[in-house]
Amino acid sequence: MDSAGPWKPFARRFAGVVVALAFLVVSGTLAFRIVEGWPWSDAAWMTLITITAVGYEEVRPLDDAGRLLAAAFLAGGITLMGVWFALLTSAIIEMDLGQAFRIRRNMKKIEQLKDHVIVCGGGRTGQQIVTELRGAGVPYLIIDRDAERAEQLRRLDEAALVLVGDSTKDETLVEGRIGLARGLVACLSQDTDNLFVCLSARDLQPNLTIVARAYDEQTTQKLYVAGADHVVSPNITGGTRMASVLLRPQVVSFLDVVASSDGLALRLEEIRIPAESRLAGQTLAEARIPQRTGLIVIAIKHAGEGDREPGWGYNPGPAEVLGAGDTLIVMGQTQQLDQLASLVAA
Repeated sequence: MDSAGPWKPFARRFAGVVVALAFLVVSGTLAFRIVEGWPWSDAAWMTLITITAVGYEEVRPLDDAGRLLAAAFLAGGITLMGVWFALLTSAIIEMDLGQAFRIRRNMKKIEQLKDHVIVCGGGRTGQQIVTELRGAGVPYLIIDRDAERAEQLRRLDEAALVLVGDSTKDETLVEGRIGLARGLVACLSQDTDNLFVCLSARDLQPNLTIVARAYDEQTTQKLYVAGADHVVSPNITGGTRMASVLLRPQVVSFLDVVASSDGLALRLEEIRIPAESRLAGQTLAEARIPQRTGLIVIAIKHAGEGDREPGWGYNPGPAEVLGAGDTLIVMGQTQQLDQLASLVAA
């Protein structure tokens, strides 16, 4: 969206009115100067009070030619003022209607959302989360109580769905279609607000995956009790990463490459095996995932279906059995991941 904002379409029209006004003032001053022979100051003042129709007395007595001249400039001034007020009225109406239509279009898109992620808070953390979600092709909805920041988010991405409201309130989350959402991220500026969001979200959608941010480490356990599935503390995460950069810089660099979704060739992804998939019950040797897709299977998280124990299997061998509900951790290119998704769904 252009930084000039909604006033840009009217800028040229207003500029035309200003130019016309300047022309009337200059031409009127010259006319009274030539026809009546008045000083420049008297000619300019007579022009201004005439075209604005203020009703003051004449600066000096006018002859017939001067009165005709004043009448002509009076008509021009009244016409110009009519055009000016018409432009102001149309600008206000069109901007109000445009804003109303934008809100209506936004709400219609929100009403069609499903299997999306609700991001509560449009600050720096929320914007980074949205960037990752957009890169992964996951639909999302931002909820922020600040209307000005919501407009800034729309300017950054015209396709962004932003709902202005208080995400700590149930009605706002319901409006954001929490019942059909796949996940929710609580990244508001206050831990208490994130706590209320978790409580409301868990009550409205018991099966929702909730991720919350905690500035205060003492709040972490409270967020888990409130319903969060995962709690991220920027202080702990940032400290761990800084130490890792010092101790294992190449490992961190590699993980940055495979964890990013910003158009890079290599990605680290998880794929869940549904019960109806033909891969369920097969071994890795039978599934032939590396041969069919070129992906590297790094680990398997077993769901614990049947007699099998839940847990992780790292660097799985060819005899590893894939069960229904298991999650594969694989690494490869985007097109290879798409091939595996099709293979799992078949």
